[in-house]
Order: sequence, then structure tokens, then C-alpha cells
Amino acid sequence: MRARTERVEVACAGGYGRTGTALACLAVLDGIPNREAVAYVRKHYAARAVEMPWQRRFVSRFR
Repeated sequence: MRARTERVEVACAGGYGRTGTALACLAVLDGIPNREAVAYVRKHYAARAVEMPWQRRFVSRFR
């Protein structure tokens, strides 16, 4: 809700695993297909984003 009218920050300790997963889920909510969301975040945020297999599965099933 807040992101509609103001900037928000997404962060975790390392900035790749949980942060990348959250960003990929936000991409899905914004219309990126689940199967493309991890690649999208890796291209536009960080190549190491969404580090763990379970995180990739979570994004693939998100929504």
C-alpha cells in the first residue's frame, strides 16, 4: 500500500537471498510472470539475488 504513494525499502542482512525473493514477489505482483521474476530481479537488481532453491520455488508458487 505504501509503495503506491511513497518510497519503501526492502532489505535483509546480506541483501541477496531474502531481499531478492521479496523483490521477485513484488515483480510478480506488478505483472512479471512467476517463471520470469527471478531472472528479472537478477538482471535489474543483483546477479546473486534469490540464492536458495527454496526461495526460487517460493517465487514460482507465489500469489
